[in-house]
Parts: sequence; structure tokens; C-alpha cells
Amino acid sequence: MQTSNVILKTTNLTKRFGDKVAVDNISMQINKGDIYGLIGKNGAGKTTLMRLILSLATPNNGEISLFDGEPFSLAGKKVGSLIEMPSFYKGCTAYENLLRFSLLYGADKTQIPEILELVGLSGTANKKAGNFSLGMKQRLGIAIAMLNNPEFMILDEPVNGLDPAGIMEIRNLIHKLNEERGITFLISSHLLEELSKIVTRFGIISNGKLIEELSSKDLANRGGNKLYIKVSNIELAMGIMETNFPEIMFSVFENYIICNSHTDSAGLINTMLVKGGVTVTEINIKTESLEQYFLEKVGVRV
Repeated sequence: MQTSNVILKTTNLTKRFGDKVAVDNISMQINKGDIYGLIGKNGAGKTTLMRLILSLATPNNGEISLFDGEPFSLAGKKVGSLIEMPSFYKGCTAYENLLRFSLLYGADKTQIPEILELVGLSGTANKKAGNFSLGMKQRLGIAIAMLNNPEFMILDEPVNGLDPAGIMEIRNLIHKLNEERGITFLISSHLLEELSKIVTRFGIISNGKLIEELSSKDLANRGGNKLYIKVSNIELAMGIMETNFPEIMFSVFENYIICNSHTDSAGLINTMLVKGGVTVTEINIKTESLEQYFLEKVGVRV
């Protein structure tokens, strides 16, 4: 059987609820082996986009392709999902839950012990799922999603509300499933720093729009030390920067030139700007976290 290299592709995907555009003309691609992090504030459109991909909602415009264009009747069987809070039988143990869901899904029940071992729930014995911690409930939800041996898993806010230990458990589980089973992931969250530890590619979504896609390496380069230069004439300053420092990546916010690298060149940059007729009223180096970068991208001044 031919292996699919493009797991998900959306083209101009749009979903409206009345006058509100929840997903706005999104085109994205997830390749085999990716752990794709969909980052956005609450209400940005993450869950709606995932529901569209899973055919739990119908788009107004655009196209969705899974596994290089396979019919959804086939492709859907290769997808596992955990959207919002996991649903399970609270009065049953983890094993009993998987047994019940395997009957519903027509899945092989002999794999249940292996799945429980994989998600770290094999030692729960007679403990009822209703008494599980939030982290254990999330792992049970992922276990249920694994019953059909998915090649692609869609997880909506899997670490939301978890304590640091629970976040680490889910993070390690996702990494393990990706490395050992080759499962491709689409994960949504608003916790950029946490996802950055496992995600290979990011999509930043704001007000239903996919405003930027970048690799984990690209995102790491966005953090760290940055040079902030406040100037009197932003257009003139940009021209001087582009002419004299073509190797420096910089952005503009209000009257600030923000240099993503070469912070050790602050004196030289200042000299060239002044010689070019620009008044520099402020120059300093700031250490930016990935969260700060995300907030600036979605229009929140930090």
C-alpha cells in the first residue's frame, strides 16, 4: 500500500456562523511525521478548524484533503481525535472503558493492555475513571483515540488545565507516539512555551486567520535577545537598515526598529542611523520569550 506523505491539506478553508467568520480562508499543509502546533488565543478558531477537518462541521468554502486525497470514508479511519474534554464511562476502569469503546469502534480488544501500557495507565487496576486526575483523564482520552491505530491524531488543548507534571506526561506521550509509532499530530494550544518543546512546525492563528507558519527552528530564532531602537523617522530608518545592514532581520512596531539578531552591533547601527539623519531616542536590548513573540504576532503589545 502506498504511503501518504501529505497527511492534511486545506485550501481556502472558511467557516462562518452568521456574521462571525470563525475560520477565515485557511490554507495549510501537514506532512507525515510532523507534530504541528496550532497556536492561538481562546476563540481564535482552533477548535472550529479541527472540527472541520474531522467532518464534525461543514465549511462554507474551501477544500480539505486527507492522506493525499483519499475518500473520507477511508481516510477518516486513520484519524484519532480528542476534541475538548474526553468522554468516557466514569464508573468504569480504564480497561473497561477501552473495552466498551473497542466494541463501539469495532476495534481489536486484544491491543488494550498494550495501549494502557503505552499511555501509562496499566497500573490503575480497579480505580474508576471518574476518580482519575485531570492528566490521567487526558491520557485515557488519548488511549481511546488510539483504538483504531491512527496514523494522524488531532488533539485540542490536550494540556489545558494540567499541572506541570501532567503537562510533562502528555508531552512525553505525544513525543513517544510520534517517535515509536510514527503518528503525525495536529495539536492546538495557547501555551507556546510548552508546545515548543515537542512541536516540529507551528501555525499561528488569530481571529480565524492563519497569520504565520514556521518551523521549530525558525520559532526558536524569534526568541532570545532582541535590539529595540526607537527612532524619529521610521521610514528613513528602515531605508538605512536595508541599505547598510542587509544581513540583519528586523521588524517594525510603531516607532521601533526591532532587530532579531546582531545585538552586539547596537553602537554601529546607532551611528549609521544618526549619520543618516535619524534621531535615536531609545536603544536597548530585551530578552523575549516565545510567548512574547506570539502575543506580538496576534497584536498584543508586551
